[in-house]
Amino acid sequence: MRTLLTGGAGFIGSHLVDRLLQRGDEVIVLDDLSTGSKENLAGHVRDPKLTFVHDSILNRDVLEGLVSRADLVLHLAAAVGVKYVIERPLHSLEVNVRGSEILLELVAAQRTPTMIFSTSEIYGKSSKIPFREDDDRTLGPVTCQRWNYSIAKALDEILALAYYRERGLPAIIVRCFNTCGPRQTGQYGMVVPRFVDQALNGAPLTVYGDGSQSRCFGSVFDVVDGVMALLDEPRATGEIFNLGSDEEVTILSLAYRVKELTQSRSEIRLVPYDEAYEVGFEDMQRRVPDLTKIRSLVGYEAKRKLDEILHSVIDARRRAEVH
Repeated sequence: MRTLLTGGAGFIGSHLVDRLLQRGDEVIVLDDLSTGSKENLAGHVRDPKLTFVHDSILNRDVLEGLVSRADLVLHLAAAVGVKYVIERPLHSLEVNVRGSEILLELVAAQRTPTMIFSTSEIYGKSSKIPFREDDDRTLGPVTCQRWNYSIAKALDEILALAYYRERGLPAIIVRCFNTCGPRQTGQYGMVVPRFVDQALNGAPLTVYGDGSQSRCFGSVFDVVDGVMALLDEPRATGEIFNLGSDEEVTILSLAYRVKELTQSRSEIRLVPYDEAYEVGFEDMQRRVPDLTKIRSLVGYEAKRKLDEILHSVIDARRRAEVH
């Protein structure tokens, strides 16, 4: 099979490249390297089955040529990370809305099986825990840039489902919850690699707000397992699935755990949201997925617990420092 990954040089994308090449696929990666890195694909630099195209998903001509060659499309290209989306709101909207619109139009014309990677940000600040795929969404005002990403990804989902219903596009949507592991960068606001880098460098671990907000951190290896299982299941077509872990931890507890596992002497510092992001920034108190749907369909389980995930990030960072 020839598989096209948009955003394939990113964190999750590069781990999917590993798995697809391992199973014998020809893989085409389209990435503008705005948040991804060719280093993530360094292990396959001499693999004749991997083709890397350095370009934007907004370049319709290039994208059309790549889609025409693909048997399967995994759409991960997006402007991601709270920090990145707030600092570059217009660019983020262009990539996350227009880029997906172009891609979906092209894959629908050929009815190419496509997986759309969405986000737990879809649920906004809903207090109905755990989040189920058909739950209502609760968002803040449009003046708060935090919600731009949620709105854009919701539009991606709506477009994909419309193409499925009206044009017969074989589409699957996955909502990833706080995925972590080797190759993830803290540069754009991802909390686990940021804490690990701070701890290893002896810098303060900066916890935004009071740290009582909780998240569920899943392993990228479990997420890849879930993706591959869904791709092999015909009944997944036209459906939305939460994907990640439902092991909940507060951000303050996470900071202490990272400090303990790294044996760091770093202090833990609370930073107000207004100082970390922007005045009027809003966050959600809890974010927990209901994984019943994906478990029932493909037997998905989040096998790796938090400590194993943290060790994988810490070990990868230490290896990078050595080299």
